[in-house]
Amino acid sequence: MEKAKMASLFSTAFFFILAVTNSTALASKEFKVGDSEGWRDPGANDTAFYGSWAARNRLVVGDSLLFEYRNDSVLVVDKFGYYHCNSSKPISVFNDGKTVIKLDKPGAHYFVSGDPDHCKNGQRLAVDVISLHPPIRRSPPSGAAPLQPHLMDAPAPAPNSGGSIPVAVSTVAMAVIVTMVVVGSCAP
Repeated sequence: MEKAKMASLFSTAFFFILAVTNSTALASKEFKVGDSEGWRDPGANDTAFYGSWAARNRLVVGDSLLFEYRNDSVLVVDKFGYYHCNSSKPISVFNDGKTVIKLDKPGAHYFVSGDPDHCKNGQRLAVDVISLHPPIRRSPPSGAAPLQPHLMDAPAPAPNSGGSIPVAVSTVAMAVIVTMVVVGSCAP
């Protein structure tokens, strides 16, 4: 009976650790741009097509965009290139008909068709990628002066600058499991 209890405890611990350590990988998702329509020239009467698509989808760091297209291309561009359909200085160019782009950082990402007329018709996509782990905002101490507008865009303080020690969930889980095993093996 005691061996069955220990086996059950170990299998539960194993699956718990597996779930905790793989939660980020399980959260990533691939989004097909344009859904069933794919990456295409939306035409003059449907210029908001990709803007509407982007508004319906919540993208997080680790997700991917799948562009499927024919006789076209996908250009990764900066904000200027997106708003002006300027493809003269792309960050990346893809023309293989099936392009997967991993969203590896938070913030705005811009994509346009390599055909300037398609871009002007609305074949361009701007997405805002959010982080799975938003930055920790600390309240100012009581009596502190309010932030000045020019300081609001300052970089975040370095980790641990407030004296706290970050502890990963998996570390806490491991400590709990080891404690349970030790206590369970010492019990009569």
